[in-house]
Amino acid sequence: MSTTIAPLAPELWADFEDLFGKQGACYGCWCTHFRLAPAVRRESSRERNKDHIKARIEAGPPPGLVAFEDGKAVGWMQIGPRADVPEWNNQGRGSAPVDPADAMDPAVWAISCFFIRTKARGRGITHRLVEGGVDFARRNGARLVEACPIDLSRDSRSIGLFVGSSRVFEKAGFERLVERKAGRPLMRLVL
Repeated sequence: MSTTIAPLAPELWADFEDLFGKQGACYGCWCTHFRLAPAVRRESSRERNKDHIKARIEAGPPPGLVAFEDGKAVGWMQIGPRADVPEWNNQGRGSAPVDPADAMDPAVWAISCFFIRTKARGRGITHRLVEGGVDFARRNGARLVEACPIDLSRDSRSIGLFVGSSRVFEKAGFERLVERKAGRPLMRLVL
């Protein structure tokens, strides 16, 4: 089955909405976890999260990539400048930048989240999204792409893999920078 990767532009909203389903992926997050401050997340709801990400998509530029198989959205990867995901830069997180200035540098990008349709998991879609993401970042002026994946998971279909697997990033050429939390390395690819 061939996979195509496309930037999430407003005209793909219906595909993105279908991929995330009625629950909004990951318990109604709608990929807003690293976009909203904890206090705002606690007060939010599925619908507000959905409205937030829809407005972000409509405002552009694309906040990530969608993977398609046979015309159906099967995967999502959030990627863009670190400044677009402010909570990912929080100094208390394993994903915090090594150099604090990187948090606002438009050429330092982050791959912060994945969501793969349940029936499509375990087929390498995450690998193809990362590969497409590196190309997308390069075309849009990034000089670095960082990720903070998980080293171990008992199951390749685990929802805990929303940050990705370090094996996927290693295969794509990312190198480990620092490990502030056990099993969660901050990884970097220099473009």
